[in-house]
Amino acid sequence: MFLVGVLDGWRFCPICGEAIEKHADRVECRACGYVGYANPVPAAEAVCLDDRGRVLLGRRAQDPGAGLWDLPGGFLHEAELPLDALRREVREETGLELEVLDFLGYWLEPYDGRIVLCFTWTARVRGDGCAADDLVELRWFDPAELPSPAELAFTHYPAVLAAAVGYQHS
Repeated sequence: MFLVGVLDGWRFCPICGEAIEKHADRVECRACGYVGYANPVPAAEAVCLDDRGRVLLGRRAQDPGAGLWDLPGGFLHEAELPLDALRREVREETGLELEVLDFLGYWLEPYDGRIVLCFTWTARVRGDGCAADDLVELRWFDPAELPSPAELAFTHYPAVLAAAVGYQHS
């Protein structure tokens, strides 16, 4: 997979405006000494399950991926721990409280000119919830009836769903 990073489009120093030198993982300005690193942005997401083993997905309200199915989650605040961010984001997007089950893994995802490091858990939620924040719809899916990869908002979701519930889609 080819990933485009945040520094790929940089040509000039954001501090002094002089030309910068590009390296594999950073940019450097010889004029003022500024160094900028291409670090991924951390996010937390959950494969939310109900008592019947169904998966909760939300339809995105805005780009990237407007209209596509999304896992509840989002970006960490600067001093926020991943599980605190996960609980906050799920509450903001669905109104649901969750019981974290297992750490599923981490994936890299290109997102709006950045690379996101997605920490992913399985979690149990109860209730129906209500779409809020950046979602316009919530829906429960039996694992065998999950949307196709083309209907999922992000490229790492098929691997996440395969790890969580054995998702297979041709």
